[in-house]
Amino acid sequence: MKGFYGRLLRIDLGSRSYTAEVIPDEVFRQYLGGKGLGSYLLLENVRPGTDPLSTDNKLIFTTGAATDTFMVGSSRYGVYSRSPLTGFYAESYSGGRVAPVMRRTGYDAMIIEGVSDAPVFLEISDRGVTFHNASSLWGQDTYVTEDTVLERVPQAGAQALVIGPAGENLVRFACIENNRWRSAGRTGMGAVMGSKKLKAVVFHGSAKAEIADPELLKSVVKTIRDRGKDNPGVTNYQRYGTTVMVEIMNGARAFPNRYWNRGTDPNWESLSGDTLLEQFQVKPRACTNCFLTCGKHVTIPAGDYAGLEIEGPEYETIFAFGGLCSINRLDRVAYLNDLCDRLGMDTISTGNLIGLLMEGVERGLISAPVKYGDMEATVELVKQIAARTGLGEVLSLGIKEAAKRLGLEELAVHVKGLEPPGYDPRVLKGMGLAYATSSRGACHLRATFYKPELAGIIDASTTEGKAALFVDYENRLTIFSTQILCVFFRDLILWDDLVELNQACTGLDLTKDDLWEVANRIIDLTRKFNLQEGLTREDDSLPPRLFKEKINEDSDGITPEELNRMVEDYYRIRGWR
Repeated sequence: MKGFYGRLLRIDLGSRSYTAEVIPDEVFRQYLGGKGLGSYLLLENVRPGTDPLSTDNKLIFTTGAATDTFMVGSSRYGVYSRSPLTGFYAESYSGGRVAPVMRRTGYDAMIIEGVSDAPVFLEISDRGVTFHNASSLWGQDTYVTEDTVLERVPQAGAQALVIGPAGENLVRFACIENNRWRSAGRTGMGAVMGSKKLKAVVFHGSAKAEIADPELLKSVVKTIRDRGKDNPGVTNYQRYGTTVMVEIMNGARAFPNRYWNRGTDPNWESLSGDTLLEQFQVKPRACTNCFLTCGKHVTIPAGDYAGLEIEGPEYETIFAFGGLCSINRLDRVAYLNDLCDRLGMDTISTGNLIGLLMEGVERGLISAPVKYGDMEATVELVKQIAARTGLGEVLSLGIKEAAKRLGLEELAVHVKGLEPPGYDPRVLKGMGLAYATSSRGACHLRATFYKPELAGIIDASTTEGKAALFVDYENRLTIFSTQILCVFFRDLILWDDLVELNQACTGLDLTKDDLWEVANRIIDLTRKFNLQEGLTREDDSLPPRLFKEKINEDSDGITPEELNRMVEDYYRIRGWR
C-alpha cells in the first residue's frame, strides 16, 4: 500500500535479536498509521494485567504516512505502552527532528520487548539493528547521553531518543527526550525504557516510502500555508510560542494557582510571553517542515542563571512550577525546566506533585521542608524525585500512590492517576469532559477542547450539547495522530484537508465519514485496552475536590451532575455503555 512500508521491526533486548514482520494492508485500511497502528499493536501484543515495568510490557514506536514528506506539522513520532504511572493505555508524542529519520529506517512501527542484562543503546537503520554497550552512559543526563550516542554513531543526519536518571530509576513519569529539549513527556515512557535497560535509540537510513499523489499533497500543503497567512493564532505562536497562554488563561480565570486553589496568579505578568521577550534572548525554532516556529530558544543573559540555554519554557511548565508552586520568576521556571529535561522527567507531573506537597504543608496536614514559592526546596525535591531519595521516593510513584502514602488523597487532583495540565475544568467545563474521558487520564491534547471554549465557539460554562462538539474535535485530532500531525495545526487542517491528505499519501479513497469511522475504531481500541486493565465507570470522572471547592469566589464551578450529563452524552454518541 502506498504511503507505508508494510513492515514492523521487532527487537528483543533479552536475546539481542530482531526480526522484520509484514503488516497486512488490511491493518492500514482499518487503522491507518501512527496512533491507529500503535494502538492496534499494543492491544495485540500486551496481555491484560502485564506489569508495566516487567519484561512482558512492550514499547511501541510509530510514524505516519505523512512523516518525512513535505507536509507541514508532520515531524512527530508516537510511542505506546501500558503506563507505569496509571496502569492504563499510554501514548506520548514528540516533535523536533527525529521522526523523519525514524521513518527512513524503512519501518512503519517498532516493538521493543524483553529486558537487557546490561545497559544498552540501539542503532536502528535500513540495514539492520546494532546493540551497543551503554554501561558508561548509565547515570548520565539526557544532554550528555544524546551527544555521546550520536558521536558513537557517526552517521550523517542521525537522530536519537534518550532517557535520563529518572528513567533509569523507574520514576513513574519519566520522559523520553530528543533534540535536547523535546519530550515524549506524559505517562512514563522513559520508565518503560529504563525498565528494559535501554538508555537510547539512534536512527539513520535512506529508505523512502512512496506516496500516492505528490501533486495532491503539494496542493494540500499550499492550502494550509495560505490559510496560515495573517492568521492571528499563527502570529501568536510565531511571536510567543505557547507562553501566550499565560495571559489568556489568567484572563479566563482558569489558570490553576497554588495547587488548584484559585484561577488567577496575581503575579502572572512575571511569567508571561511578554516578560520572556523583554528579559531574555529569544530565537524562534521550528520542527522540520513547520512554519509555526512555536519553539523558542531562550538564553538567560544575566542573574542567577546567566548563560542558561533552553528551548522553552512552555506554557505547561510555567503553569506547573510558576502557577501550582507559585515560583513567580520566569528564569527560575526555566532553570527547573532545564533540570527536569536533563533528568528526564515530565514537568507537568513534577510540578503537580511538588504543588501537592506544598498545599499539604500549607494546610498543616503534613510536615515537609517546602512551602509555596520556595525555589531552593523545589530544586532539591526535583533532584530527590529523579534519584528516588528522601521525599522523592514517594513522589516518584506519581500522584495517586504518593497522595495515598502521604495521607493527601482528598487534596490530590488527577484523573486515572495522571496529573492535569493547566486548564481548570471548573471554568472550562468541556475540559472536565476531556479529562474524564481521555484514555490516558487528565489530558488536554486528545481534543485540545480548551480552544473552542476560549474562542467562544461554544460557551465554556454550558454542558448542554457539548459532548457532540467534543467528539468532533476528538475524532479529527485522532486522525491527526494517525498521520502524527502537530495539534497546533487544528485551526488550519480541517476535515476536508485530512481527506485529501490521506488520499495523497496512501491512495485510499476515504471520505470524511470513512475517516470518522476510523477514528471511532481507534478510540474504541483504546477503550478496550483500558477495560481489560480494570477501568470502571467511576474512573471517567474528576477528583472530588474539584466538585467541592470553587476556583473563583463568584464562579459556580462544575457539579457532579453536570459532568455526568456530558459523560453520558459522550457515551451515547460513542455507542458505549
